Amino acid sequence: MMRGLVKGDNAFVPTAPLRVAVRNGVDVAVLLLAEGGRVRGDADIVFHGAPVHSSGAVRLSEGGDGDGTVWLETGLPAVEEDITRVLVVASTESGTLRDVEGLSVAVLGTDGTAVVGYEVTDAGGETAMVLAELYRRAGGWKFRAVGQGYLDGLTGLAVDHGVDVPEDHGTEVAVDHGADVAEEAPVENRAPETRAPEPDLPPSPPQAVAKVVEPPARVPAAPAPAPFPEPVADWTFGAFFEPHTLSGPGNDVISVEGLPPGPVVVELALRTEGYTGVWTLTPDNREDDLLVNSTEENFRGRLLVVVPENGRLRLKLRADGPWQARVLPLAAARRLSEETMEGWGPDVLLHTGGTADAALHYRGSSNFIVDVFELAEHDDPTVLPDARPGYINEIGRRRETLELPEGPLLVHLARADGPWRARLKQPRAATAWLRRARR
Repeated sequence: MMRGLVKGDNAFVPTAPLRVAVRNGVDVAVLLLAEGGRVRGDADIVFHGAPVHSSGAVRLSEGGDGDGTVWLETGLPAVEEDITRVLVVASTESGTLRDVEGLSVAVLGTDGTAVVGYEVTDAGGETAMVLAELYRRAGGWKFRAVGQGYLDGLTGLAVDHGVDVPEDHGTEVAVDHGADVAEEAPVENRAPETRAPEPDLPPSPPQAVAKVVEPPARVPAAPAPAPFPEPVADWTFGAFFEPHTLSGPGNDVISVEGLPPGPVVVELALRTEGYTGVWTLTPDNREDDLLVNSTEENFRGRLLVVVPENGRLRLKLRADGPWQARVLPLAAARRLSEETMEGWGPDVLLHTGGTADAALHYRGSSNFIVDVFELAEHDDPTVLPDARPGYINEIGRRRETLELPEGPLLVHLARADGPWRARLKQPRAATAWLRRARR
């Protein structure tokens, strides 16, 4: 008997050849993502113009009975080792996904028995959506019901997952969390109506370009939250849990029950041309800490929030446009390294090594505030220690060097309404942290 999932649910599936059915009458594509949630190149996009992946692990075919079903043959044992997730994407040539009756995805075994499925019941004005994903976990594969729509259509979805979209394709492309920011093009000098595509990615073939063309007249949209990153393997502070995904049309209260007490990451993206404000709420529903106070268009960022002992997270959101949010464990935050990390907006970064200098380059025009929380001698995962003295609190473009002690610690970009870069300089091997992690 097939197990029906709701948005955000997941379940293990057999590591075997499977068939995936997508209904009803939508265009279907598959993105094979490597570490970091991005395609390695255009060969990792499977759609009607290129229906077979080079590895043979994914094949796309239309249903022969004319009922609008698209079939994917997914040979999970044949998926290349550096592919961590397989995204199933649906889109419409005209109209929106709200107009599609019976939009669903189901996984079937080789004998035709349905294993797991997901029926989309809350589609709105989106023209593209990540319906579901198959991803590696604990030596096997799991299926997750995603239901993540994109108001800016395939363009936003493609850019979010590393697909190069040419500048002259007739649409405006919003820059995602990890988008490269060219030194020659300061963000304050860019025209707001047009955003450059991400550089340093392989060009799309003509077929892929055709799949992401959108009508030119539209409002720029914020990117949806990035795919759920794999947790840092040796990060032990705070509980691990599956992400919680929420969305809404505007002003709202973000509320999640049953979370483990302690600090978590709240990833937020909005389509807005106005003000964005986020506050924590007290048990009696009064505004408490101000987490976001931004007038940036299409705000996005990752916020550090402490869940109270009752496991109930409540945030007041003031926004004049649609939003999407995910609540993630700290272990899903990105780790600092000697490689340059790109970002936009507030963020939470992990450091697990020895003493090092963190080079930070902020290219925004407003406040740049950075806190450091040392966790090496802090044994209570339900609360954060006091921030380390010597944090950064500046305004406008900055190049700063932050002296980091030995990890584990959090580098919290509490205010950063603009693009930034970060990397470690002269890192030393960890001592106490490694001993602790290996016990």
